[in-house]
Amino acid sequence: MRAFGLLMLLLSAVVTVLPGQTDEDAFLLRRIHTAALTEGKAYSWLHHLSEEIGGRLAGSPEAEASVHYTYAQLEDLGLDQVWLQPCTVPHWERGAPEVVRVLAGEGHQERVLKALALGNSGASGPEGVSGRVIEVRSLEEVDYLAEKVEGAIVFFNRPMDPGEYHTFHAYGKAVDQRVYGPAKAAQYGAKGAIVRSMTTRVDPHPHTGVTLFPETVDPIPAVAISTADADWLSAQLKSGQNREIFLYTDCRHHGRVPSHNVIGEIRGSDFPDEVILVGGHLDSWDVGGGAHDDGAGCVQAMDVLHLLKTVGYRPRRTIRCVLFMNEENGLGGGLAYADSARTSGAFHLAAIESDAGGFSPRAFSFEADPEVFTDYMKAVHQWLPLLEPYGIQLQTGGSGADISPLKFQKGLLAGLRPDSQRYFDYHHTAIDRIDAVHPRELALGAAALTSLVVLIDKYGLRAEPTSSGSR
Repeated sequence: MRAFGLLMLLLSAVVTVLPGQTDEDAFLLRRIHTAALTEGKAYSWLHHLSEEIGGRLAGSPEAEASVHYTYAQLEDLGLDQVWLQPCTVPHWERGAPEVVRVLAGEGHQERVLKALALGNSGASGPEGVSGRVIEVRSLEEVDYLAEKVEGAIVFFNRPMDPGEYHTFHAYGKAVDQRVYGPAKAAQYGAKGAIVRSMTTRVDPHPHTGVTLFPETVDPIPAVAISTADADWLSAQLKSGQNREIFLYTDCRHHGRVPSHNVIGEIRGSDFPDEVILVGGHLDSWDVGGGAHDDGAGCVQAMDVLHLLKTVGYRPRRTIRCVLFMNEENGLGGGLAYADSARTSGAFHLAAIESDAGGFSPRAFSFEADPEVFTDYMKAVHQWLPLLEPYGIQLQTGGSGADISPLKFQKGLLAGLRPDSQRYFDYHHTAIDRIDAVHPRELALGAAALTSLVVLIDKYGLRAEPTSSGSR
């Protein structure tokens, strides 16, 4: 935190008006925001992705439909080039609906828990599995229990910290139990695993998400239960009730299959081999419509190109929209794109990802190779007076999973940071649908992305812009 404070103090000393950064820039950003709010296409595109196509897990027919749909929409914008980039992705299917029941015991009725199988979960077999429940709060607790876990169903019940202001921090502190917990339980002979859903809200909606099994561990049935049911089950166990659970999953693994990233671009007039990328991930979980995660980011990235054309801005550098496939359970699209970047000869001056929901934009978060990061932040910080009127702040921190493999190029990586207080209410759930997204907030995110793209394109990433426009 001390290093962050020193960096911010350093940057605050360079907030000055750039040469040429006059009313012209302010008027351009105003036109971009007006166009986004009155002529933007993001919400109509998102409606189709969420409600007509639905959940788009990599390898599924819905994922393939989303590739064809977004490719057609980008072509309709009259871009300089639109293409599909091959990648390979894992194909996991949920199968028949999962069943989780707390079995009747002495003086207790049976209770059905609301649950979703986790991505990469194993199948229980047609008869399901039953076992006593052992509640834990950490992976280390499973290690401590060791052989006592054998034959049991392990219940990981560490809540997201409600005291954290930044909900992504709370998520990061809790999600290890979902990602690694089932495999840890399997190593000690557990029959199955149950994980508390990753949200601060207590509600009846289970949240799915990826769980990882190393090649040396056979996948066991692994499900997330709603926070309301997690609290109920925990209270039962704490009262001394020795409850057993029946668990049924019908999950299937189909290996790796071909898929595609969807890419469209406007070629730069002066520096076509310098790329400014803006994107999101096209895949989503198979429940709900993937509206916030990450249909919102995809349609905002598409709208950047539409808005540039709408306001008549001709970029100096190549502005490229990339819709990545397979962020949720493998990063196949992001890795394939980075591999192509190694041989293409193009330099990604900046890559910006929107993957934090379609709520009102609040900030951009930046990262880069340490060799160039401070210089880049000095340059970006000069634009704060232009972005602040739209409620946008500048932060250091992570950018996005899909663009992180591009860090080797030593360009600037950025993530759009909307208001996150309600994001994890919808994340990976059946209620992540279009009615959870406000069209005005979605449009403001597209406008913020377009504004940052234009400023980087116009001035490059030097603290003092040069006539050459170089980085």
